[in-house]
Order: sequence, then structure tokens, then C-alpha cells
Amino acid sequence: MIIATRLLGRTARLRWVHLVLGGAALMPYFLLGAVIVGAVTGGANVYGSLPLQLAAFACALPIAAVSALFPIARPLSVAAARALCGVDPAALADGPAGSRAARVRTAGWFTLHIGLGGVISGMTLALPPFAVALIALPFFAALRDSRLGIPAFDGWTVLLAAPAGLVSLLALVCCAAGGGALLARWAPRLLGPTPADRLAAAEQRAAELAVRNRLARELHDSVGHALSAVTLQAGAARRVFDRDPAFVREALAAIEETTRRTVGELDAVLGLLRQGDDEAAGGAGPGLTGLDGLLSRTGLKVSYTADGDLAAVPELVSREAYRIVQEGLSNALRHGGAAPVALRIAVDGEEVEIVMENPLPDTAQVVRPGGGRGLLGIAERAALLGGRAQAGPEDGLWRLTARFPVGGAR
Repeated sequence: MIIATRLLGRTARLRWVHLVLGGAALMPYFLLGAVIVGAVTGGANVYGSLPLQLAAFACALPIAAVSALFPIARPLSVAAARALCGVDPAALADGPAGSRAARVRTAGWFTLHIGLGGVISGMTLALPPFAVALIALPFFAALRDSRLGIPAFDGWTVLLAAPAGLVSLLALVCCAAGGGALLARWAPRLLGPTPADRLAAAEQRAAELAVRNRLARELHDSVGHALSAVTLQAGAARRVFDRDPAFVREALAAIEETTRRTVGELDAVLGLLRQGDDEAAGGAGPGLTGLDGLLSRTGLKVSYTADGDLAAVPELVSREAYRIVQEGLSNALRHGGAAPVALRIAVDGEEVEIVMENPLPDTAQVVRPGGGRGLLGIAERAALLGGRAQAGPEDGLWRLTARFPVGGAR
């Protein structure tokens, strides 16, 4: 049963089809080889001579190998091998062959494929009719006419014709299964990724992860800050709902403005996710010149000092600095309650410095070094800009400091 599955199972049948397709792909090269052999032999009938056909076959293979050196040959071969060879799809490379080594390996695979395919295709076309004729030979005397090309079986030897036909069919099946298994074995070696392919795949994966992390930081900073501000405003409005209607109206207006602005920022971030455009990323979101609006909506008492020309900071760096400030305010909202915040931003032409301080709450005895994801995001943003950030308790205050070059990482 196992042998029958290996010879005629679904995988074996698909590999047989793959070989037949290789034989079909061989035909244009074989015809060109026949033209070359005919020209060399002075116009001899190539198709009427087995030696000349073999010569045409030998000429066709190097021509096919040269044509397979084009980069596009690998994706076509890989697609056929994945569908019909029964190999692990992950073991085969994706995309055109970029390096010389990859093109040479693809040419080797293509030559092996059409070479074996040509032989198996020829056997598939010739052997079944011949084997059927042998099997029927003992029962039909007319088939014993030598003009039909069937070997002569006289007397008792005619009884050997049927077993010979069955053996011919079995030989065909075994050759097809063996050729398919050989291709399946060599496919990962010849069509698998080269070291350059693996490096390119790793770089692409790293770039995709960087984009995902950047989008995660954008969402965390914008949405997280908005939720913290809205929570603080709503809590304050709830406590004075009956005593101070004017304050409640102001809080509700701040909540409305914060949510409206956050929806706009969220649309911008989702637009980046759809586009995957790094240039668009540089212009998404506000910058340092938009801090006044952020501070007015945060729900905290913030004393803000700006030294230097914030408008001179490049757009990308300004946007990242805005996000750092936004995340620092979110942390102050979450962990410092309604404590006042002192914010100072200094631009000296070479470096941007952000310093944010707020009193530690009375209940805070021990503060975790590094904080949560927000502080990690701040450190990542500063590092991407070629700078550094640190945060922690100092002299009864929670101090966040970030420094990075005005022009970003170089």
C-alpha cells in the first residue's frame, strides 16, 4: 500500500504533471536545437533519426539554461514547484533572482526540470500505446504483423507479450515517480533562498516591525493622552456638577475639543497605515508650534517656558518632540493626579532639550525604573532622533528629560 501511494498517490501524480509541463517547456528549445543540428549535418532529417534527436536534445539544454538566467525565471519556477512538487513552500525563495549565484542555481533547476520532463514526457507519450498493444498481442493475431513495429512473438513466446507490456507500464510509473522525487529533493537547494535573499527578507521584516512600532507609538501617544485628559476632565466635572455649572461646561467643552482633535490625529495615523509612506509619516501630526493647544486641553496646570526658535526645528523632529511632550503629560495625568507640571523646551541651534517636572503623589514611595510602555516609547523616539531620554524621581519630583539634535539622527 505504501509503495502504491508513493508511485500513484496524489503527490506522485502532481509531480508527474510537473514533469510533463517541463517537457512542454522543452519543446521550443528542442525545435531550435533541431534547426542547429540540421544545419550542421547538411539538412538531414533530424526527426527521423534517434541519434540526431538526441543531439538536438543536447543542444536544447544549454540554450534553456541561458534563458533561465533572467531574474523572472525564478518566480515562475518557484510557483510551479510549490503547486506541484510537494515541497515545503517556506523552503523556496520569493521574488526574482537578484544575485548571480541565485540566477545560476535557477538555471540549473530549469535545465534539470525540462531535461527530466522531456524524457518522462516522451516515455508518457510512447510507452502506454506500446504497452497496451503488447498486452493485447496474445488475443489479436493482426497485431503480430511486423509492419506495426511491435517486436515479433512467435509460438509460446507470445505469452510473454502481456507481462512485457505490464512491465513497461510499471517502468513508466517508476521513472515518473523517481524523476518527481528527484526534482522535489533538489528544489530547496536550487530554488531556496540564498544568503542575500535571507538578509533581504530579514531587513524587510525589520522595516515592517519598525513601521508597526512607530504606528503603535503614535496611537499610544495620541489616543492615550486624550483618554487621560478626558478622564481627568470628566472626573473633575462629576465632583462639582451640582456646585459649579460653569466649570462643568468648560470641562465638557475641553472634552469635546480633545476628542475632536484626537479623531483627526487618529485618521492621520490610520492613513499612514494604509499608505505605508515614510514621507507622509514626516508630516502627520502637530509639532512644537502646536503645544499651546495641547496644553490648554490637557486639564493640568502647566507652566510652560520656551527658549529658542521652535519654528526652526525640522518638521519630523518637531513632530517627534511634540509626541514626547504629549506622552509626558499623559504620564503626569495618570500618576500625578492634578499636580501642576513645569515644562521647559530649549532650542540652542544644535540640540533640543525637553524637561518636564511634576510633584510625586504622596502615596508614591517607590517608582518603577523605566515606567511603562509610554516611557519606553519616549526613549525610542529620542533614540531614533539620535538622542537620549531619561525619567525618574529626583528630589521629590518626577523629572523627564529628553535631548536630541535639532536635525535628528545623521
